[in-house]
Amino acid sequence: MSIGDLVTLMREGVLEVLVITTPVLGAALIIGLIIAILQAVTSIQEQTLTFVPKLFAILAVLALLGSWMFASLRGYTINLFNMIPEVAG
Repeated sequence: MSIGDLVTLMREGVLEVLVITTPVLGAALIIGLIIAILQAVTSIQEQTLTFVPKLFAILAVLALLGSWMFASLRGYTINLFNMIPEVAG
């Protein structure tokens, strides 16, 4: 296995992490932005107010997309295990 193959493997791993975490982080970002706008409009400066809606949004995204995330991670892991004989040989 060459250096180029290792770089490709690392790039695919980083891309896999980014693809899997983007929906969860996006949902938390959108909910946080909405709550921040509501807090600015109503002059409520309670820091703990954003925690519960973000938590529910993250749990909802995980419930909806959890099987896809697991399938994607499983495919990447199977690909890694299939590459073990190439690396060892």
